[in-house]
Amino acid sequence: MARAIVHMDLDTFFVSCERLTNSELNGIPLIIGGGDRGVVASCSYEARYFGVRSAMPIHMAMKLCPQAKVMKGDMELYSQLSHDVTQVIQEKAPIMEKASIDEFYLDITGMDKFHGSYKWTNELAQSVIKETGLPISFSLSINKTVSKIATGEGKPVGNLEIPENGVQAFLNPLSIQKIPMVGAVTFQLLSRIGVRKIQTLAEMPPEVLQQMIGKNGLDIWKKANGIDNTPVEPYTERKSISTEHTFSQDTIDIAKLKRVLIGMVEKLAFQLRSEQWLTSTIAVKIRYANFDTETKQCKIAYTSADHILTKNVMELFEKVYQRRMRLRLIGIRFSGLVRGTYQINLFEDTEEMLSLYAAMDKMKSRYGFDAVMRCAGAHFKPNNKDEILKRKK
Repeated sequence: MARAIVHMDLDTFFVSCERLTNSELNGIPLIIGGGDRGVVASCSYEARYFGVRSAMPIHMAMKLCPQAKVMKGDMELYSQLSHDVTQVIQEKAPIMEKASIDEFYLDITGMDKFHGSYKWTNELAQSVIKETGLPISFSLSINKTVSKIATGEGKPVGNLEIPENGVQAFLNPLSIQKIPMVGAVTFQLLSRIGVRKIQTLAEMPPEVLQQMIGKNGLDIWKKANGIDNTPVEPYTERKSISTEHTFSQDTIDIAKLKRVLIGMVEKLAFQLRSEQWLTSTIAVKIRYANFDTETKQCKIAYTSADHILTKNVMELFEKVYQRRMRLRLIGIRFSGLVRGTYQINLFEDTEEMLSLYAAMDKMKSRYGFDAVMRCAGAHFKPNNKDEILKRKK
């Protein structure tokens, strides 16, 4: 039986959320971002008409579309509306994976026995629009890759179905940039040898791609040929992430304690970004030498940025560590998690900061989270056996 995989994507999600609360924003070029040196987190189709794109520096976007209205964005609003959409889909779909704050995959394989798969999906999309007021696009095909590409081709508010016997005809004329995993560097590399369309890529010997690109070459070749067996992972909301550090000897060394805290923040923040989470609640725990334990927490704007989290953690530590006794343990917990990427949170940060985090995360992903660290936190090393084993895998 051919698989039936749906990809659903909320159209210009941040923009749609803002327009839902303020109808005066309808029909005008709108940019969600912040600061002259910040970047575009999202933009309306009216702004895209002038060439504005996500992750573009705000100053460049305003040169292209000077009449655009720029708004900082409201992550709390976006999170709540994303939760509302999730509930509508989850109540009706047999298997749902929430890929990001505005993107979903459904596995409805076998539903044709009881309902028309396309008809059922279209009715679900209409339910989302009716119950939340947010526009949504979807595509139905045999796997995640084809469905995701088709959704992009059908926007705005597009509803496409690509049957198994029509997959290659659909993919062939498209740019290789439409394939997930093909970024700017890979596109430039393949363009130099004349590979710009998916058909050309699909007809290449896979071993040649592996030699050129590395281990991802075969995966890209498979996607170009409409092959993707990745399953839809049932969605479960993660509540929190945390880490603790027990000292081999109780300490009262404030400088040492702060260095360890900074390292712990870096570790957790990298985990947030790797798993595409943003946190809104920070808690710091300390345990004194006599085993007395105290905790303080605070609410913050959604983020996954080290420099923001570190500042708040340090402020909490100053508040909770009032008895000048030796400590045997310190811990940090991030909770109130929502799906999102650091780029989403760049309402006040600069494009330089985005590039810095992207470069650091790339090195951490390849060589381990402590491959590159801030000097202040470089002395932090997990002393938990499970954490060390996890890093070695």
